[in-house]
Amino acid sequence: MAVNSPPSAEQSAQTGLRGVIRRSPLISFFVLANLMSWVAWVPYILSATGLGVLDFTFPSQLGQLLGVLPGAYLGPIFAAFIVTSVADGREGVRRWLGRMTKWRVSWVWYLVAGVGVPATLIGAGLAMSDGDIHMPPTMVLVAYLPSLLLQMVTTGLAEEPGWRDFALPRMQRKFGPLGGTLILGPLWGLWHIPLFFSEWGGWPDVTVLRVAEFVAFCIVFSVVVTWVFNRTGQSLPLIMLLHVGVNNTMSVVYSDMFPSLASAEQASHVTLLAGTTAALVVLVATRGRLGYRPEEEVAHQS
Repeated sequence: MAVNSPPSAEQSAQTGLRGVIRRSPLISFFVLANLMSWVAWVPYILSATGLGVLDFTFPSQLGQLLGVLPGAYLGPIFAAFIVTSVADGREGVRRWLGRMTKWRVSWVWYLVAGVGVPATLIGAGLAMSDGDIHMPPTMVLVAYLPSLLLQMVTTGLAEEPGWRDFALPRMQRKFGPLGGTLILGPLWGLWHIPLFFSEWGGWPDVTVLRVAEFVAFCIVFSVVVTWVFNRTGQSLPLIMLLHVGVNNTMSVVYSDMFPSLASAEQASHVTLLAGTTAALVVLVATRGRLGYRPEEEVAHQS
């Protein structure tokens, strides 16, 4: 009678957690990113700054930073690092880090991200306010660049190494550029949903419509992000700048420029209009290909 030998360490790894991650890296990433972020956000959401279940409040000036940032860093970027390390090894981590440090891109793309984003948002604000625009105070304009840099190392660095650096290349190869983007967009929006039960999301005044518009914006804006990602040779710093350009414009200068549209609901309409307009232009201009070239994708993997 033959005696079965015990499984090797490699076989055990393939049937354990490491095996699950290797077989399903994308699913593993999304599960880990959401789980780790949502757990870390529990104190913030349950505090008096959110649902009010716990009797403590985050500091008024740094509440959102202290409440949101730990979960942001424990989610997309950390999940991407874990899954990349397990699924792709050192070479995969090297490629992942390489996209994060790819600064050498044509100045045109820095102009698109740094100027095009606020210009598009301001254009949408002009359209919805019937031209009622005001010049922001000098101090607001002075604060724009420092705030942009701060958001690059908080929001941008926390999120985009996961969504675009890790997930997008895999999703484009599997579903195509447009298909992958239309799947990634709502998943990106879903990750934010718990924050709507906190000060970050305007609780308790948040509405279902506002949440739906936010997710819709994540979808249409992802079309633009994918296009920039592909056309810049997968430069993550440009993607981070594109992402935080929206956040920074809306949080620093928008309410001063458009006081008649300063409510959260009106701001949501403006961002959705701007994102949808930009996405339609990109879709028409690229015929839905979003700048994706499979042969370049192969080169990025080598």
